[in-house]
Formats: sequence, C-alpha cells, structure tokens
Amino acid sequence: MKPRILVLGAGFGGLELTTMLSEEIGDRVALTLIDKNESFYFGFSKFDVMFGNKTPKAVKIAYKRIIKPGVKFCQETITNIDPVAKRVTTDKANYEADILVIALGADYDIAATPGLAEGGNEFYSLKGAERLREVLPAFKGGKVVVGVCGAPFKCPPAPSEAALLMHDYLLKHGIRNKCEISLVMPFGLPIPPSPDTSKALLRAFEERNIQFIPKHLVKAIDPSRHVAITDVGNEMPFDLFLAIPKHRAPEVVEKSGMTVNGWIAVEKTNLKTKYPGVYAIGDVNSVGTPKAGVFAEGAAKVAAKTIIAELEKGEEPTPYKGDGICYVEFGDGRVGKVNVDFFSGPSPFGSYTEASVDLVADKQYFGSSREERWFGKFRD
Repeated sequence: MKPRILVLGAGFGGLELTTMLSEEIGDRVALTLIDKNESFYFGFSKFDVMFGNKTPKAVKIAYKRIIKPGVKFCQETITNIDPVAKRVTTDKANYEADILVIALGADYDIAATPGLAEGGNEFYSLKGAERLREVLPAFKGGKVVVGVCGAPFKCPPAPSEAALLMHDYLLKHGIRNKCEISLVMPFGLPIPPSPDTSKALLRAFEERNIQFIPKHLVKAIDPSRHVAITDVGNEMPFDLFLAIPKHRAPEVVEKSGMTVNGWIAVEKTNLKTKYPGVYAIGDVNSVGTPKAGVFAEGAAKVAAKTIIAELEKGEEPTPYKGDGICYVEFGDGRVGKVNVDFFSGPSPFGSYTEASVDLVADKQYFGSSREERWFGKFRD
C-alpha cells in the first residue's frame, strides 16, 4: 500500500510541497491536496484588482489545472483535524494519513477590531480588494489612513506598498492635492530586517508627503465619527480607512489543539510539529519568519525533502534557513527587491536592490514561473 500524504491548503506552501513530492516520489505515494477554494491567486495581485488594473477573474488560477503524478486535488472545506490519529474530516469525506502537512495559512479576524466591519475597508483578501475596486472611484478626497490592526501580519511590505500605490492612484485621478495619506505600523521601521529598504521607503514617503506613524496599531474604528483609534488612544480622523486586519490561525486549526500562543509550534530546522508525522508550513506556524508566500515556499522545500528522506531512508536535508526574496512596489512603475535571511546569522538581516523599472519584469517572472511550475503552461 502506498504511503498516504495529506496536504491541507493549496497556497505557496501546499503547492510547492505537493509539486516537489510529485516530482520526486509521485509514483510511490498517494498524495491528496485539499483546499476550500476553486482557485489560487498571488497576494500581490490584490493591488491590481483593488486599483482597477486587472479583473478578479484575470488573477485567479484554477486548481483544476493541477495534473501531477500521484496527486489528487479535492475542493473541500476542512471541518476537523485530529493530529494524533492524523485523521481529517471535511464537508464531503473522511481522510486518514500516514503523513499530514498543514498549510492552511492565516485568516483575518475583522471582528477583533471594533468598528472595522462597519467603518473601514480591508485589502488583504481578494473579496476586500474587489470591494475597494468599487469604493475608490467614488472617493473625491480627504484623509486616507492605512492602518495595521494587529501583528504578526502577512507580507510586511504590503502596508507601505498600499500607501505608495494609493498616492499614484490619487495623482492619476487628479485629487492628490485634496488628500492626506498616513500609514500606521507597529514597527519602528517599514522593513526592520533591512535598514536600506526601510530608508528607501521612508525617503519615498517623504517625497510623496506620506505621514509614517511607527510603533503603533489601530485598535478600533468609530464609524459614526470616521475616526481610527490607536493603541495609545490617539484619534485619527479619516475619510477612507484601509485596514491590515488582525490575523489568526484558522478556526479548525485552533480547535485541533495544535496551537501555542495562537499558532502551530514547529521545529525550526525541518517544520515538524510535536505530533509524529505531522508538519506545519507557512503562515499557520510560529517558526519565526514573516508570514509571506516566499517563506512558505522555502519551508515547503525543506519539509518535502525531509518527508522524502523519511520515506526513502535517505539523509536529512540542510536545515531551513528562513530566507527569501520580497518584491516591493514603490509606485511610479518601479519595484524594489529585498533579500532577507532570518536564521543564518545572530539576528535577521536583509539586503536591498534599488527600485527600478527593470525589476518589474523580475517580479512578473517570479509569478509566471511559479504558475507554470505548480499548474502547468495551460491558461484558461
């Protein structure tokens, strides 16, 4: 009987791990990939939708394109996870696994910020970006606040990108002079591990008259007064509030009993949980890297190699380095790049490649190469 590998979640982590296992041992395992959605999209594509550059349909990649040796994709909603028995229940079936990989990401807890649902807009989900696509054309000027409502949060550069791209959008529509843009973040710098990237962003904020408010969070919204309230009680009036909502592990993960301080604890070197045969990769764990797709992908590579070594009685792979590349939208048609390493040195460090038009093509290739690797060349 072939070993049964069950992968929960088809984001960066689940897709890369599934692809690697299929390539290396697809003919020798029974691999099931489960996700509640019918399609995937890259996180950075939400800005394209939000600002009207692409339709929601154009950024979605259908999971039905996954045709790989040994892999079966199931669009189902997971209702229960038993990590001890490695048993999973969905709205359609029951599964038992020899190896279980949890890659379910992080969910958004809108209700954790009082007033956000009634008085603000989030742009971290595709649904939120679609809503803003309708809201923005009706905006005629005033105070724009981009506010982080909790930490940790996905894609640390995204709040800065939102502020810079909002500047471009308002300029394009001839109302930038009628607007103020503020960015509220819990960090002292926009990208703490990379001082050079942070300096470049702060310089871009200054050039565009964007107010950067560090070391604070938005804790509540007063919808009736159009006011954002920070963690120290300061009030920030707004006409348009763009939220980075508080994140949490998916409820089904919390109910499983696997979380410690909100997230699944794993061994930093190989992404194993305390449960034998159970791994957790990507945003759902507390390994210590940012919650971003590229780090989920890197973790998936190590977890996949560890699983292969276990099944094939091979050598353990090189430990997870916690390194990755992030592209940063600076607006004005330019993209910067930051290489960050979290585990190789005594503290996290990053190097910065200056924003340019040339790096736009690099970012596009980053997306297209992964689409081809995970889904094949066919495009609907």
